[in-house]
Amino acid sequence: MRERGHGRIETRSIRTTTLLNDYVNFPYVRQAFRIDRVRADLSGRVKSSETVYGVTSLAPSQADPKHLMALSRGQWHIENRLHWVRDVTFDEDRSQIRTKKGARVFASLRNLVISILRLLGCDNIAAGLRDLAWGGSHRALALIGC
Repeated sequence: MRERGHGRIETRSIRTTTLLNDYVNFPYVRQAFRIDRVRADLSGRVKSSETVYGVTSLAPSQADPKHLMALSRGQWHIENRLHWVRDVTFDEDRSQIRTKKGARVFASLRNLVISILRLLGCDNIAAGLRDLAWGGSHRALALIGC
């Protein structure tokens, strides 16, 4: 698979096998896979390459190589979508909460708010937060059944 964007060309390939299943110490393993990624600038000069290995509990009949590649790419979409919102909307990187378990608690609370707004169909978390702020805390509490 080859994609062009963000000022680079990225080529990805995947290989899957079931031959390693008896040798991999991982519960419920059904396939092992290897993904090779090569990133080049727009002129074609290779900038970086990496190989990642993985295992999955999905059988080849449930997930062919193309499907596994899509699942792998989808994980980054989810990861980026959550962290970007936390970094930009909640300005989490500049947080000065550093004592005991405070940082973890506040990160969990931010994740909860993001999840509730997403379940309500909110695509823009910042706009959803502004909307809730105008409605008062009683409206926010009503969303979680209080």
